[in-house]
Amino acid sequence: MAIDRRSFVLGAAALVAGGCERSQPPRALDVPAGATVLALGDSLTFGTGAPAEASYPSVLARLTGWTVINAGVPGETSAQALQRLPALLEAHAPQLVVVSIGGNDFLRRVPESQTRANVERICQLALAAQAQVMLVAVPRLSLAAAAAGSLTDHPLYAQVAQALAVPLQRAGWAEVLGDADLRSDTVHANARGYEAFARRAVVTARAVGLLAR
Repeated sequence: MAIDRRSFVLGAAALVAGGCERSQPPRALDVPAGATVLALGDSLTFGTGAPAEASYPSVLARLTGWTVINAGVPGETSAQALQRLPALLEAHAPQLVVVSIGGNDFLRRVPESQTRANVERICQLALAAQAQVMLVAVPRLSLAAAAAGSLTDHPLYAQVAQALAVPLQRAGWAEVLGDADLRSDTVHANARGYEAFARRAVVTARAVGLLAR
């Protein structure tokens, strides 16, 4: 029996509204080649430290056949991304939103409760716009931790992913930014790092059903 995309997304939103939590997100729907995907984020999404064609959204587009909109803005916080999102959703009507935001919040010592609320609201808005969401875990960023290669995912991303029943890309940035060979500086990837991240994102997308190939 065919699965209606609108029913699937609204069903996920109903789980949120009802306060239900699931240990595993529901199986995602395949996002076909040519579909519009919105990559929302900061400088790591923009591709700071590498040529534009080496940004992770550009690599992701080549690997999947998706039309990936790079909506990364260097220096942006979760609050600023949340403010921009409604216009982006209206302009592009994406089938999938990849959310990778929060690193600048941590560097600027924004209260973690505020960052979590913003990330959660970003995901909720995308779901309400009938898009699927893949949330990307961002590490507890600090210059010292990055230099030492000891980055780990901030737990708020796993919490939001569980609460909203959306797929989570774990350890992608932590692994890239924890490897000096994949960095252009202490908090940005180089071209090899962005490609490594995009390839890990493809593995996750296939595992959860977003990418059938």
